Amino acid sequence: MEEKPFQAWSWSVEQCLKEYGVKLEKGLSLYEVEKLRERYGWNELRKEKRKPTWRLILEQFDDVLVKILLVAAFISFALAYLQGSEFGYSGFEVYVEPLVIISILVLNAMVGVWQETNAEKALEALKEMQCEHAKVLRDGYFMPYLPARELVPGDIVELRVGDKVPADMRVAVLKTSSLRVEQSSLTGESMPVIKSTNPVLIDDCEIQAKECMVFSGTTVVNGSCICIVSRIGMDTEMGMIQSQIQEASLEEHDTPLKKKLDEFGEKLTSAIGVVCLIVWAINFRNFITWDSPNASIWSFRFSFEKCTYYFKIAVALAVAAIPEGLPAVITTCLALGTRKMAQKNAIVRKLPSVETLGCTTVICSDKTGTLTTNQMSVNEFFTLGSSSTACQVFHVEGSTYNPRDGGIINWVHDKMGANIQILAQICAICNDAGVFCKDYLFRATGLPTEAALKVLVEKMGVSDTKFRNRLLSSLYAAENFNGHTMVKLGCCEWWMKRSKRIATLEFDRIRKSMSVIVREPTGVNRLLVKGAVECVLERSSHVQLSDGSVVLADEQCRHSILLRVQEMSSKGLRCLGFAYKDDLGSFWIILLIFILHIRSYWIQDPPRNEVYKAIEDCRGAGIKVIVITGDNKSTAEAICQEIGLFPQLQSVKWRSFTGKEFMGLHLSQIIETLSKPGGLVFSRAEPRHKLEIVRLLQQMGEIVAMTGDGVNDAPALKLADIGISMGISGTEVAKQASDMILSDDNFSTIVAAVAEGRSIYNNMKSFIRYMISSNVGEVISIFLTAAMGIPECLIPVQLLWVNLVTDGPPATALGFNPADVDIMQRPPRKNNDALVNSWVFFRYMVIGSYVGLATVGIFILWYTHPSFMGIDLTADGHTLVSFSELRSWSECHTWTDFSPDPYMAGKSVIFFSDPCEYFTIGKVKATTLSLSVLVAIEMFNSLNALSEENSLLRMPPWTNPWLLVAMVVSLSLHALILYVPFLAKVFGVVPLNVKDWLLVILISAPVVLIDEVLKLVGRRLWSLEHKRKEE
Repeated sequence: MEEKPFQAWSWSVEQCLKEYGVKLEKGLSLYEVEKLRERYGWNELRKEKRKPTWRLILEQFDDVLVKILLVAAFISFALAYLQGSEFGYSGFEVYVEPLVIISILVLNAMVGVWQETNAEKALEALKEMQCEHAKVLRDGYFMPYLPARELVPGDIVELRVGDKVPADMRVAVLKTSSLRVEQSSLTGESMPVIKSTNPVLIDDCEIQAKECMVFSGTTVVNGSCICIVSRIGMDTEMGMIQSQIQEASLEEHDTPLKKKLDEFGEKLTSAIGVVCLIVWAINFRNFITWDSPNASIWSFRFSFEKCTYYFKIAVALAVAAIPEGLPAVITTCLALGTRKMAQKNAIVRKLPSVETLGCTTVICSDKTGTLTTNQMSVNEFFTLGSSSTACQVFHVEGSTYNPRDGGIINWVHDKMGANIQILAQICAICNDAGVFCKDYLFRATGLPTEAALKVLVEKMGVSDTKFRNRLLSSLYAAENFNGHTMVKLGCCEWWMKRSKRIATLEFDRIRKSMSVIVREPTGVNRLLVKGAVECVLERSSHVQLSDGSVVLADEQCRHSILLRVQEMSSKGLRCLGFAYKDDLGSFWIILLIFILHIRSYWIQDPPRNEVYKAIEDCRGAGIKVIVITGDNKSTAEAICQEIGLFPQLQSVKWRSFTGKEFMGLHLSQIIETLSKPGGLVFSRAEPRHKLEIVRLLQQMGEIVAMTGDGVNDAPALKLADIGISMGISGTEVAKQASDMILSDDNFSTIVAAVAEGRSIYNNMKSFIRYMISSNVGEVISIFLTAAMGIPECLIPVQLLWVNLVTDGPPATALGFNPADVDIMQRPPRKNNDALVNSWVFFRYMVIGSYVGLATVGIFILWYTHPSFMGIDLTADGHTLVSFSELRSWSECHTWTDFSPDPYMAGKSVIFFSDPCEYFTIGKVKATTLSLSVLVAIEMFNSLNALSEENSLLRMPPWTNPWLLVAMVVSLSLHALILYVPFLAKVFGVVPLNVKDWLLVILISAPVVLIDEVLKLVGRRLWSLEHKRKEE
């Protein structure tokens, strides 16, 4: 039975010491450490066993389309080998087809293995967050640099400001009056958490509620303490997150596009198998014959040569049906999509994520650092006016630690009253924080609240005009550097030089305030205080008015201030009060009883400016937004109200839950809540809560995008259909677990990326429609060839060239089609929406039938007709045959007086040593015409694919100039194989003259008119259906 970990937070310090058998003043002995290490192991995260490379490679071939291509490559290789042996060929050209297919598969496998390897980096990044050394008490002596991996439960560790916590530990003794720990990356809380030594008498409580515990990977920002190590390695909260990331990586689902392509591949496999079998079977009389009609069924002759020939035709049909270029074109289109998204500040780490965004139905967003800036800023402050009940309210712009980000509205530096100047003095001096800049991002050192106060002082300026002008003439130091640079806060420095700090009383939970004594320029001492408004107000006897006069703080004044504070607190703003006293006398007594003057201000982790509109856009696009945060419930609700998540709602009941409350509901209630339209917010959520919510949504059929920036978000980022991390404020763990990174940390970038994803999916449908309709034409041409018994119009290597090379550029260029204007006013597509619906399939068949008829038709025309629409077909000198003779060409050796003439093909003359070679070697000109018609039709068909419904008159070709360029490239490549002798030999073609090209265009162009008629019918049908629904 697995040992249950000791719940140190619910026991007193004495009981914890007793549990581990350790004394606070001595620590563990080396013998005890060894014994405990045998029991608990090393303090390090487990290194998961990686999949061997060979298994990763094999997994890349576990795909329906890939398996089809593998079989096609194997059969092509076998036939090429047999053909080479039979005819004495040994050159490279015999194996072109199988080698090209295998090259595609190898490239696909390499990309897949690379992505799999990248996915494991999240766990490596998690290990980097661990502390390397710790100051540990053993055998009565402190070891200042003990490697953190050597810690065991029961070790006594000292922590100071700036230290990273090496393990989960129970706070035993506070060495300062207060201790604060920054644990937002682990819990999502926007403020550093005050820690104490008091036990939390709840066994199953949230991480945020464990106020007597410090957790591995978090940082001490204020105070120092002595702790008892309680959990190490994989038993820590950080270790549990690693386990959840690993678990989530095993649960990764196929992307919607892959599911659609797999479904398509399965249907394609069945269709190919049936059609190939039919083509081979209907020609059985050509390789199985009987001497007489009355002969026994078993008295037949079998021709292995002819059987192999028709088997090759069936293989050619399979090659024609398989869109070999589809994987390459999809990858290219997704890569183009990543480039477009990168221009919009969305960096895609996994290609399929580009398309997944387009069908996202739910965005689960972290609050701190995602919807908000994760930078505290002063939003508003007030001082008393001309009377004790009148207020002067000042609004402050800006939401970051950059002193130049915004200012105070209608602020006049020269008219700073006495009370405003004292407020600036308190904010600057009763403060231990600073601001630094790294990679153009301003961050806080120390407490975020105090950093925000110093930024406020910079926006206030100083009353000294000469100093202010000198300060304005020089930029802040951080603006000139890329690296880690402390920002020079000139106004704060001016106050600190003017009033020297001589004593400090740190913040504690009883007084709820911080105080400093400063020496004024006049030589007198002044007490400066900041803290909770209620506590500071309770200890104040007077207030200061705007003209500098001091009056008694009566009940009416106190009530007025508290009402104002209550109003702002309800909006999720944190309120602080400020006080001072001159002529201190007995410091301690006066501090607690006689603090004189007060003023207040409000501070918050503000929402990003662009979030409100982004939420509106999501609502218009049919995307549900759910906020999941580790912050407290009231703050989360206030922020969600401010960003418009709950429009026109007076109450958020049944829309706002803590993680524990929600998971305590019955499953039916959970599903009912998640199914409701509109926004939801989950607060005090732990990593396991986020993971479970994402899992439940996926089980309900939703496509989930998860955004986050902290370590606590990593498991959910990994499990979600698309994980989105913040590029600036995000931890490395979150980035490595995600599929996409927002380089500007802008929530609205997600909405732009969703629009891009939808556009990419529409473009994919365009090129899939284009490629499949072309392939249907190839299948029909081969089927007609086999059904009529005429020589094969196209050989497999030619079909492969068309599918991979000449089709590739137009299909890729269709990825540049402009997005529809109303793309974000439509709901997300459903999971069960078919990639190819019945109407589109009908259009495939009509267009494909014309492609097949045209390809076979020109082959038959060349053999049987002297001219077509005034174009002389016999100018090259070839011999005409009848259609019936063409169908029975395999019996030509029985014909009498059949002696075809040699004919000109380019500059070459085609000779025949055997008259029957006229239908094998001699068909090279007819085959070239068929191939050219196929290429030309597909170029025209790419114009049809510009829009699924709109006519070329409404959406002309030049709306996508890249498509016109691609058509030129494809035709140039086709010309290359026609007019370069070596390539012409490889592909079995000959050069064409101008009249030949005119014939090709005349037969190819009608495909545009046919699809225009089909589009018109489609629009009429859609209009009738739309009217019927409205009625």
